[in-house]
Amino acid sequence: MKTAALPLAPTVATSPLVYVKLVFVTLFWGGTFIAGRIVAHALPVMTAAALRFAVASALLLLVAWQREGGLPRLSRQQVLATAVLGLTGIFLYNLCFFGALGRMPAGRAALFIALNPIVTALAAALLLRERLTAIKWAGIGLAFAGAAIVITRGDPVGALRDISQSVGLGELLMVCAISSWAAYTLVGRSALKGLSPIAATTYASLWGLLFLTVGAARDFASVEWSAIGWQVWTGLCYLGAFGTVLGFVWYYEGVKAIGASRTAVFNNLVPVFGISLAALLLGEQVLASMIAGGVLVAAGVTLTNR
Repeated sequence: MKTAALPLAPTVATSPLVYVKLVFVTLFWGGTFIAGRIVAHALPVMTAAALRFAVASALLLLVAWQREGGLPRLSRQQVLATAVLGLTGIFLYNLCFFGALGRMPAGRAALFIALNPIVTALAAALLLRERLTAIKWAGIGLAFAGAAIVITRGDPVGALRDISQSVGLGELLMVCAISSWAAYTLVGRSALKGLSPIAATTYASLWGLLFLTVGAARDFASVEWSAIGWQVWTGLCYLGAFGTVLGFVWYYEGVKAIGASRTAVFNNLVPVFGISLAALLLGEQVLASMIAGGVLVAAGVTLTNR
């Protein structure tokens, strides 16, 4: 899972290791769709999300203590802002994420997530009155055309005749996940001045864990814990440690070293790794429409990021 924070200025000297780490970050995030699909088929959605962020929150607290000496005291505004972050980017996003992966292939879900920066840019233009240039509008149009190809499996015209055959609950949940992430990003951009990325993300994760635990309390007693295999526990640890904490730390090391815009380009690798790992580990079919649509989405995202 990616995280939003204030932009950091690039440093003068850049180690090649930064670029290697960013490639691994996108590999980690691509792998979250495979781990998420395994977990989503074994546990209730709320329980899966709560366990993921139990792991992530514990590790983030360790990172905050090691790198920043602990968490700062929050103002009232920051308490409210971090609670909204936990509600949107942790609680709602993960409910939709796990819910979608329980209903659709991991590779298709990974392609949806590539639309995150597009939806965020549109939301910023509508809600914050940020100006979009002609090139950015072209990129948005190109990305949505690619998404239409992916969603309809290469047959947009046929999908219009029977939309229920192309757009199911899984696809709708992924759209909701993207929308909740856009809200998370915009709140983080405007309301968390004065907090470091680590502090903001740790507080958001703790709030999200609280919301998820309350929601999952009813399911805990009904889960047959002894029947859960090692694959599910491994998936949960992967989601919390690699997909959340290590991915977050390395991603913002990249932002600090080479700037936010250049770092964001690496996000185009997430669906590539997601589709590849889904085919390799889950045996999912790679459709020509997924490749064609994915290329258009990546091109549109690149234009919009410019």
